[in-house]
Amino acid sequence: MRRSRADALRCKHVEANPACQANMIVCDIDDEYGRAMALYEHHGMRPNFIAENPANGHCHAGWVLTEPVCRTDMARLKPLKLLRAVTEGLRRSVDGDEGYSGLLMKNPLSDAWDSDLCREDTYDLPDLVAALEEHGDMPPKSWTRTKRAREVGVGRNCTLFDEARTLAYREVRRLPDRTPASSDLLREYVRRTCHELNVSLFPDPLPVREVNDTAKSIHKWITTQSRMWRDGAVANAATFVAIQSARGKKSGEARQSKINRYAQEVFGK
Repeated sequence: MRRSRADALRCKHVEANPACQANMIVCDIDDEYGRAMALYEHHGMRPNFIAENPANGHCHAGWVLTEPVCRTDMARLKPLKLLRAVTEGLRRSVDGDEGYSGLLMKNPLSDAWDSDLCREDTYDLPDLVAALEEHGDMPPKSWTRTKRAREVGVGRNCTLFDEARTLAYREVRRLPDRTPASSDLLREYVRRTCHELNVSLFPDPLPVREVNDTAKSIHKWITTQSRMWRDGAVANAATFVAIQSARGKKSGEARQSKINRYAQEVFGK
């Protein structure tokens, strides 16, 4: 249950970000030298704060963003993917816990922790990218295809969006028309699909509100921006057939070319 800001700030742990946006990136460092790991070789990307457990040295380090990243139905996928990559880069830079979801963090204002303010200026995501690349901590693009990248933290938002929108596009082709009734059917299909995927894909599912926002974003884009909706069911079906035909022809030509090269190498023909 959410509490008022005044009540929350008296707790040992607080939510790092509100439900609708990401204001900061937090890493969980489960090591007795956690504070040193968050500061050593971090020129240009020192955390804004560190909240350390005095009993074992484990700590949370946080980087505050200048521009929050939206996570509602108005969100764009590209900033979310960049946020996911930067979060992984910072985690690598401090050897942080791979399973940390970023939901709850040690409250740096609580007397339970030894906390430090390390930097007052906030960060732009591109600045963090530049610093992480300089230090060799920015993950490669291939990392986004790994299982952990898709199932932890903000990666869940990106994965849910990609998986659900692909299924939604197929569902659009099954709709007989583009009437408000069909729009309602699509809205319910996307909402149901997002919730089913949220449970089946992630060991730690997203909150209901974030799932609903993702479903709204997909439905809104399809019905207001996509040609598959704007051009109508008949035109969309014809376009789909033409695309599939072109892909089949290209695939056939590639196979024949491969066969010809093989024959040339083996038989000299």
